[in-house]
Amino acid sequence: MKKYTLLFAVLLYYIVLPAQTDSELKELFFSKEKYDKEKTTAYYTTWPDIQEELAADIRFHEELASKLAVLNTESYSLDDKINYEFLRLVVEDKLFLDKHGAHYMPLTSEGGFITGIYYNFSGKKLSSEERKFNYLEKLKTLPTYIVSKQKLLEEGLHKNKSVPKLIAEKALSLFQGHVSVKPMHSFLLDPLKTLPEEDTDFSQQCLAVVESEVYPAIEQFNQFLEKEYIPKTRADIGISNIEGGKEFYEQRVRYFTTLEMTPEDVFETGQSEVKRIRAEMMDIIAELKFEGSFDDFLSYLRTDPQFYPKTAEELLYHAAWISKKAEEILPRYFIKLPRNPFTVNPVPKSIEANYTTGRYSPGSIENQRAGQYWVNTYNLPSRKNYLLPALTLHEAVPGHHLQGSIAQELEDVPPLRNSTYLSAFGEGWALYCEYLGKEAGIYTSPYEHFGRLSYEMWRACRLVVDPGMHYMGWTREEAVDFMASNTALSLHEVNTEIDRYIGWPGQAVSYKIGELKIRELRKRAEKRLENDFDIREFHDLILANGSIPLNTLEYIVENYIAEKIKKTDEKN
Repeated sequence: MKKYTLLFAVLLYYIVLPAQTDSELKELFFSKEKYDKEKTTAYYTTWPDIQEELAADIRFHEELASKLAVLNTESYSLDDKINYEFLRLVVEDKLFLDKHGAHYMPLTSEGGFITGIYYNFSGKKLSSEERKFNYLEKLKTLPTYIVSKQKLLEEGLHKNKSVPKLIAEKALSLFQGHVSVKPMHSFLLDPLKTLPEEDTDFSQQCLAVVESEVYPAIEQFNQFLEKEYIPKTRADIGISNIEGGKEFYEQRVRYFTTLEMTPEDVFETGQSEVKRIRAEMMDIIAELKFEGSFDDFLSYLRTDPQFYPKTAEELLYHAAWISKKAEEILPRYFIKLPRNPFTVNPVPKSIEANYTTGRYSPGSIENQRAGQYWVNTYNLPSRKNYLLPALTLHEAVPGHHLQGSIAQELEDVPPLRNSTYLSAFGEGWALYCEYLGKEAGIYTSPYEHFGRLSYEMWRACRLVVDPGMHYMGWTREEAVDFMASNTALSLHEVNTEIDRYIGWPGQAVSYKIGELKIRELRKRAEKRLENDFDIREFHDLILANGSIPLNTLEYIVENYIAEKIKKTDEKN
């Protein structure tokens, strides 16, 4: 049903709205969406042949890029300019990754393709014979898919394009965890829980495939990682040490900021922000009349039991309560709100050990699934209550859930725009929402205010440690020390975060750069519009086009300011 609904949406956009979008640009969007839809449809029943898929991807996106390059964009409407800049960014990035060989590094500290397997099976509903057939086919073809990933890792070693040893070791521990439980308790068989009890024959058939085919394939891959890959992969952590690594990181910075920034620009911005935020943190320490140094205060926050939840339920209940308080402020700051609700759940146990503090998992009205604000209940002594307000504003509302759900519900835009996520915009918005919570009164104690600043400092530190490790030769220990000495994150959180940045070069810088741009645009609008500035209208404007490049967002805000000033002048 989902594929037919998507096809209908695509056809509706291209049939009903011929006058609103340039026909050539519209055709390129249609081509991209058709190509992606066909890949997704094939993904329902089997795993891809990676080499064939890679070759097809390069051919398709090279042709698309050449057609985009010759479009005459001078007379484009605002909507067309948004569409053009969006599509060009997506296509150019896909081509760069494919040609550079990013596929040779499919592992991250959170698992990479391993965690992708979990997501693929998570939430599957076996509500029809067709869905049951597709699910069984996915199980049967999973071993071949795992072998194909192994071949990529082997090729990567020969081409000097491997993940750091540290990342491979973390991925190994995660994969080993998947086969440490009996097959009948594997997440691979979780979809069977939705079947009626009498459907035992099908369940037994699936269990037999997991036992006789999938588990042996996973165990063989574990042996490959442990005995062959890890001993040969690189000990250094920075991506600049692989073949073409400096060029790779420079491009990742441009992509993840969606701006013409260099690693040096990011590093300098980070140092400036760290200095500013540190001064605000010292003001709170003085307000609390704490006797001791900054380091003493961080040690106090990391060790005093009053700041930690005693049970997983307490942590989840607290997060849920803050979520409802955050929902209360929404009508004061937004005109348009999404239809889909969200819930609060723990990070799944199969991935929690190496997972970040919290994350948002998108929902879908079409698929009858609410958004999920995931809270990590693993290692409770590392989870601080006073950080929860900032985390909740970021992951739930007005952060990722609000922004992502509104993007899903956008009308009169190419469907690709509804589903694509650009980190600089999405993460920048979510970090801005942590700041918004200050003026909205969400933080109720100096400790919670310090928690917000610590989270902001965390993102500012990323601007320093990410290029530090990947471009400037920093060691992991230098990065850990820098973040531990400037934030109130627990040492467990510091280490998991640093490892995440090692395995995902460039992504971590998107948060703070995006937030700084949104705050800059708000200040600009407030200054120029003065009494005509409407915070609800401004926020709706920011979210009105989904996830878009920051330079495009700046153009939209400038156009909005100019139009509003013009209308005011005409009235007067």
